Amino acid sequence: MTTPVVVGYTATSSGHDAIAFGVRLARATGADLHVVIVLPTERRSVITPPSEGYERYLHEQAQKWLSEAVDLVDGAVTVTTHVWDGESAAAGLVEAADSLHARAIVVGPASGGRGKHRIGSTASELLHSSDVPVAIVPRGTRKLDIDRPLTRVTAAIGTRAGADLVRTDSVALAADAGVPLRLISLATIDLPASFDTGAIRVAGFSHAEQVLAEARADLPKDLTSTVVVAAGDSIQDAVSGIEWDKGEVALVGSSRLAQPQRLFLGSTAAKMLHTLPVPMIVVPRGAPRTQGGH
Repeated sequence: MTTPVVVGYTATSSGHDAIAFGVRLARATGADLHVVIVLPTERRSVITPPSEGYERYLHEQAQKWLSEAVDLVDGAVTVTTHVWDGESAAAGLVEAADSLHARAIVVGPASGGRGKHRIGSTASELLHSSDVPVAIVPRGTRKLDIDRPLTRVTAAIGTRAGADLVRTDSVALAADAGVPLRLISLATIDLPASFDTGAIRVAGFSHAEQVLAEARADLPKDLTSTVVVAAGDSIQDAVSGIEWDKGEVALVGSSRLAQPQRLFLGSTAAKMLHTLPVPMIVVPRGAPRTQGGH
């Protein structure tokens, strides 16, 4: 049985964005979808005794919101809903995902701000502590056809230790979804204009090509794959310079600062989010989790 996809839901446009991608990811991998609303365990002041009526009202309201979420899914995948108690929304989502042995947690963008990817407090906490891959969904995802298939998996392969983990997860996701895999490496020069960066740029580009060639050589022979070196003066410039399909998803690894089996959004991934037009899945440092299971 394929491991399920968990969506952290709120009854907002952000929650609708998360549902839209969660459905596409679940359909592509043949997984069930679990939609979760987290209610904080400390919902009342310590001075005020808990009210059974208040607790009942919150759960009833959460159930109404979850019913609306099921309507959004519209039978596209098998969906189960949960009201989960947690110390925080992020902690509750991780507990739910661990309990369900989920392949990923999907969260929508925060309201306000600029750009398609806007990281709210829940997403930020997940991106710096989760032991489950976290999918960050861009604003407006809900406007895409919910039946749009997953068309490609793109893995950002770095030059430091840990790139093999991203590659393993990406291969598993592409194989489960039956789609091609693209490996990219970002060759950028973030130096003052006064520097002569010509030689540095050539060396960086060549090294990126070598890294990608070695990574591709280890891929399964039956998996369709391509490699791209994205060059630019900055991460954002490099990401903007390559083609992105509306139906694809990007995978990146965690920072080397991450604790084992934990996720930590690195500076490169954070910069990518400023420009990336597609969902990004951030993989924890440690054993792969985004593959299917039994």
